[in-house]
Amino acid sequence: MTRQNEGSAADGVTFGVLGPVEARGARGEPLALKGPRHRAVLARLIVARRRVVPVTRLVDDLWDDPGPGAVVSVRTFVAALRRALEPGRAPRTPARLLVTEGPGYALRAPRDAVDAWRFERAVADAGSLPPDARTEALTEALGLWRGPAYAGFAEEPWAAAEVSRLEELRLHALERLAAARLDLGHADRAVPDLEAHTAAHPWREEGWRLLALALYRAGRQADALAVLRRARALLAEHLGVDPGPGLRRLEADVLHQAGHLDGTSGADQVWERAAAAYERAVPPGARARLESTAGLLRNLAVTGGGGLEAARTHRVAAVEAAERTGDPELTARVIGTYDVPAAWTRADDPAQARYLAGAAARTLRRLPAGAGGATRARLLATVALETRGPAPGDTAALEAAREAEETARGLDDPGLLCFALDGLFMQSCHRAGLAAERDAIGAELVAVAARHDLDTYEVLGHLVRMQARSALADFPAADRHADAADRLAARHERPLVAVFTRWYAALRTAAADPDGAEAEAAYRDAAALLDGSGMPGLAHGLLPLALLTLHVRHGRPLPDVPDDGWGPYAPWARPLVLLDGGRREEAAAALRAAPEPPCDLLLEALWCLTGHAALALGDGETARRAYERLAPAAGELAGAGSGLVTLGPVAEHLDALSSGSRRRSGG
Repeated sequence: MTRQNEGSAADGVTFGVLGPVEARGARGEPLALKGPRHRAVLARLIVARRRVVPVTRLVDDLWDDPGPGAVVSVRTFVAALRRALEPGRAPRTPARLLVTEGPGYALRAPRDAVDAWRFERAVADAGSLPPDARTEALTEALGLWRGPAYAGFAEEPWAAAEVSRLEELRLHALERLAAARLDLGHADRAVPDLEAHTAAHPWREEGWRLLALALYRAGRQADALAVLRRARALLAEHLGVDPGPGLRRLEADVLHQAGHLDGTSGADQVWERAAAAYERAVPPGARARLESTAGLLRNLAVTGGGGLEAARTHRVAAVEAAERTGDPELTARVIGTYDVPAAWTRADDPAQARYLAGAAARTLRRLPAGAGGATRARLLATVALETRGPAPGDTAALEAAREAEETARGLDDPGLLCFALDGLFMQSCHRAGLAAERDAIGAELVAVAARHDLDTYEVLGHLVRMQARSALADFPAADRHADAADRLAARHERPLVAVFTRWYAALRTAAADPDGAEAEAAYRDAAALLDGSGMPGLAHGLLPLALLTLHVRHGRPLPDVPDDGWGPYAPWARPLVLLDGGRREEAAAALRAAPEPPCDLLLEALWCLTGHAALALGDGETARRAYERLAPAAGELAGAGSGLVTLGPVAEHLDALSSGSRRRSGG
């Protein structure tokens, strides 16, 4: 493929809007942006967050009373910006950063090229970090600010909402930084910053609460009470309201010198005491530590992106350590304890997944004859879960899943049954058209998990049904399952669920969108959730794939993506990208080289892309093969079983493939 990725398009250019609007080159040198109108155009495009801004909108935003030459002026500003941002671009070659698309322009800056975007992501990611790392991350993030956001344009109507949002996020980050310092026991150091914060922003109750708490922990109880009373008086005098419950509760706690104010919550105290007792009771090197670690990692994996990534890494280390002991039963317990539900059929780290599946298979062979059925079922389920997206015809993991399910049904262990059903779900794409089977698996997961308070599996069951009902074009039912998953996630603190439900919402938009414009915006918004999710198997290549489906369905422009930007979808995207560039011979060769799609939730979508390319290239053999593979899914929506994207009804693709075959045969 010849298309450039968004990162290379920038050639190292970065943008600053947390202060005066600026652009810097790869070596950090400021780029000459000329006059205020040029900066205004750049700022307006950054506010659009990589979306297209029509020329007419730019004109309306830049001039109160635009004259007849305003459109020409905008184009002149854009041309000057392009020269400044891409000085090495050869004449008459297309811009790669500030691009023309449809009715206007878009700034295709990478997501780490704009300081405001880096700031947002850093603040979001800091929430899952321990206090010391959180303090460092928030301090670094706040250091990106050089002055008021979009300085010089903050009063413009097109910038005001974004400026207000960024300022609110900055104040929130300051308060979270203060809270992290309190968690570290640095109350004295937090007080001066909080005093300045409350003086500058006297209506933020959280600032007053933190200041009073810092004073109390610094041994200044009287000052803490004085701050709380000053806050009460200010709110009453200027706003006519009483303090919120947080301030009222803190005042009562300070008066009574409540023990939890000393800096450690009840949960934290229990954790610290239990951890200390464990350290004393269980000697270093004891095998019990490996089993305990596996249980801890299982809980860590569902806390969010950072936790999931850490759990994956440490899980492999734990299994390796268990294998080195030479004790297959211990190894089986370490492997089988990690029964973390999985909703996506591509591995986040394929090499790790292969190792874990192999370790489970090796341990199965080494178990003594009298090993329990539950132990074997957990290892079999692990083989099924870690063998994601197998090649067509590879049924070993499917057989392991079926054996695990059969064994689990004979035991009175609902958790084990859910684990086995998850493995069966992971292997339920061995041919097209199996959405109804996955829906049945999801229904049983919901029923069993709800009866036995297995919240993570209940969430999984709703996500599976959300995906399956989407494939069956039953969006009202899919909506109900998405809502149920979100409610459970909020109740049980499962932040990663929102990634799937937000992408489902984008799919819903795409399914009803007549031209794909709203769907593209929805997909780009959903893609922002993938940053820091800890799920590269889901994230890599997903947004380009989603935009490719809009190209196929609605003729929307293909995204600028390099070979590696398509991730695992490159073999099936490449023929269409080459076709779009007029390179038919290379496209035909790429189509012939593309393997059959793996057996995962995007099986039907990738076959539809293959069939679409085959029709465009007149490749009858590939078109016939696509028809045969897709035929069992004639009643489904292509790709919608992923809960992420859709290429419309499979039946329409079958009709096109059938008609194309008849035309070529003269029928």
